[in-house]
Amino acid sequence: MKISGILYWFFIICFAIQVLFSRDWMSLGEKTLLLALIPLLGASIVLFRKGTTEKMFGKIVISVFIVSGCLATLNSVHFADSKTASWGIWLYTASLLGLIWEVMGFWSRTDVRLNKKSGNAINLLVPFLFGGMLLYLWEMFTIGFQVPQVLLPAPSMIGVAFANSLGMLWADFQQTFLKAVLAGFFLGCCSGFVVAILVDKVPFLQRGLMPLGNMASALPIVGVAPIMVMWFGFDWHSKAAVVVMMTFFPMLVNTLTGLRSTERMELDMMHSYAADYWQMLFKVRLPNALPFIFNALKINSTLALIGAIVAEFFGTPIVGMGFRISTEIGRMNVDVVWASITVAALSGSLFYALLAFLERQLTGWHPSFRVS
Repeated sequence: MKISGILYWFFIICFAIQVLFSRDWMSLGEKTLLLALIPLLGASIVLFRKGTTEKMFGKIVISVFIVSGCLATLNSVHFADSKTASWGIWLYTASLLGLIWEVMGFWSRTDVRLNKKSGNAINLLVPFLFGGMLLYLWEMFTIGFQVPQVLLPAPSMIGVAFANSLGMLWADFQQTFLKAVLAGFFLGCCSGFVVAILVDKVPFLQRGLMPLGNMASALPIVGVAPIMVMWFGFDWHSKAAVVVMMTFFPMLVNTLTGLRSTERMELDMMHSYAADYWQMLFKVRLPNALPFIFNALKINSTLALIGAIVAEFFGTPIVGMGFRISTEIGRMNVDVVWASITVAALSGSLFYALLAFLERQLTGWHPSFRVS
């Protein structure tokens, strides 16, 4: 018997056990019983109707059936308390995780080469399902085991705090990301790129500048940030200066590595055409260095956000993600802290995704993309 069949049978057996001995949780909340029965129907269909999950319609139906089980447990756990909670809901949840695993499995095995649009949608669906599973478990454990909010708030509490603080979070996003992160990111990356060209052109700069760059990259943020605040003030300029220091050296090193990655045969061919330094740089060496440059940009996209947020701990106007985190954690508003962390995570992820998209568009000719 395949592992997938075992998972479906495991769910059916666990469902029967908890119905016989610990089914009280199904009576908590409206429509809980109906929602809890739907995954049982889905597991039975898959077991006795072979090939159901091989068709797109079957995949969608089974996925919806499994989601209904998640809704049933979430609906019940919000009505339960320490006296009415039973072990049946946790047995049901554990067996339901096997079905969720199987759902992500048959979606990831779907052939996405025939239709580009549907393939892109499926490629986004699988990580979305995995993230949804993590949020589901987070909600179940924090609410079901009554974890104190000051230790770890439930995702629902964080969502409420996020919705109630949209104006404040938007102002923090503007101050930290749109001003400090973007300004420091572009200044640091552009200066690192220009200096890399100079180092490549003037050999003695490599011996004199690279050791200094290594030393600068090793400076701790907590030591540099207060100095930048003293130099550039409490506004976003000092945070941008910290970001410049963090992003300069990765761009410098990666650009130099990329420029030296050009094969000798290509350079000899350009010499045979009587090409000078700048012609070889713009027509051969820089195109070959683009994967390394984009690698530095993606690394710096995360470093810039981290640097700006940490720098705000050492002095900032009454706005900014770092200021919000340090202030609200002192007030024990942990849900607002997690809402700020969510904004930072989303903005950083979208920024990274934008750079990855540009990399794909500009370096699609590179062998690494053709192989993948």
